[in-house]
Amino acid sequence: MTSYFAKARRIEALRTPSFLLMAAAALALVAVPPAGAASRASRHAQHNTAETLPQREAGPPIMAIVSLKSQHVTIYDADGAIMRAPVSSGMRGRETPAGVFSVIQKDADHHSNLYDDASMPNMERITWSGIALHGGPLPGHAASHGCVRMPYGFAADLFGRTKLGMRVIIAPHDVTPVDISDPALFQPQPEAGAHVALLTTAAADASKKADAARLAAVTAQREAAAATAQIRKLNILKARADAQLAAADRAIAAAKSDDEKAKAEDAKQKAAANVADLQAQLEAANATAQPKLDAVQPARDAAAAAETERTTAAKAARDAAHELDPVSVFISRKTQRLYVRRGFEPVLDVPVTIQNPEQPLGTHVFTAVAKTDAGLRWSAVTINGAADAKSALDRITIPQEVLDKIAPTAAARSSIIISDEALSPETGKGTEFVAVLSNEPQGGLAMRKHPSGETRYARQRDVYPEFGYAPQRDRSSWRSPYGGSSFSTW
Repeated sequence: MTSYFAKARRIEALRTPSFLLMAAAALALVAVPPAGAASRASRHAQHNTAETLPQREAGPPIMAIVSLKSQHVTIYDADGAIMRAPVSSGMRGRETPAGVFSVIQKDADHHSNLYDDASMPNMERITWSGIALHGGPLPGHAASHGCVRMPYGFAADLFGRTKLGMRVIIAPHDVTPVDISDPALFQPQPEAGAHVALLTTAAADASKKADAARLAAVTAQREAAAATAQIRKLNILKARADAQLAAADRAIAAAKSDDEKAKAEDAKQKAAANVADLQAQLEAANATAQPKLDAVQPARDAAAAAETERTTAAKAARDAAHELDPVSVFISRKTQRLYVRRGFEPVLDVPVTIQNPEQPLGTHVFTAVAKTDAGLRWSAVTINGAADAKSALDRITIPQEVLDKIAPTAAARSSIIISDEALSPETGKGTEFVAVLSNEPQGGLAMRKHPSGETRYARQRDVYPEFGYAPQRDRSSWRSPYGGSSFSTW
């Protein structure tokens, strides 16, 4: 045990000039950062800072373009770039695949169950096999297992703006959208929304009628029940009055004196008058109740018919409105086919005519960025290929049945994808079209293998065989991307 005086001597020694000089020197050494630390901190801040773009009121994001070469992502609305930030894509051997994707699920607090429950905040999934945009550390170079990491704040901001279906283009090099016009690009008919408006009005009217019919049925049932209850009450009272009249008759028969007999006769007269009154009330109640009872079933039938009409009208309005949703077209030179999807669901799969099909087309994405008085305004992004976007489009002859079905109601955010590639096996239930560039590294997809050796999405052929799409992974235990809840089997 140390004495009080020993402690005091040690404290006094710490106050000597020599000790204070030694302490100051040590603090100076600590305060001086190691060589290069300041520059590394500066680079780290640079790698995790979003760029400031020209200030204007930004619209909803339409597409995100990731450049693997410059490790940047740029977000575009209908009028141009609105957000830009550095990213960290897949490292060598686990490269982020270049191609055309879209956001198919969002989860603000996602954790990977493939990589030790790693946090992937503000995750926006672009393939069911596990490629996504999310917040994460950015070392200044490709470092992920295939995802696209973004600065945490940028990812949170982007997450709050995007919706399912936003186009995501991952390009090997720096590419930007350019305005384009061409007769082959869909232009909707001006009256395309008029039919939807009529059906929407009809559905609203049918809903009001159904509500009124239901209220009438409830009212009829309530009135019939009240009438029935009144008849039941009168029957009980008349039964008591009948019993009192019978008791008066017995009292008269049993009377032994004139006085007793007179009293019994008086009671009988009162009882008889009560019976007669109740009988009259009962007959009147029955007469009043019968129409009410007869009205119940017709009111129920009318309510059921009105409800059926409401359901039918609402479905017709929804179906018509769905026809105005953005439509996506994928044209593959490899398969010589044209595919159509609307709202992540397949619509058409037909042959397509391509001039000089032996010559590459490249991969180009045409997007209807906004509605105008004349129709739609389009942009084009060329991801790769020798031909420019317009030349590639000019070589395509879209079948008339496709034009008749989708062109009249084409809406903003509709798109046409032209590619030398076939549809990726990532295209399936709950996805937009996915096209992966075969001449670029795909380690981020290839490494996602099932222990059996098969890729995860090839384990079960459960999707749209009638449309000829490639086998997809089994997602029977997953939830729908439309449910708004998070899920993952990464």
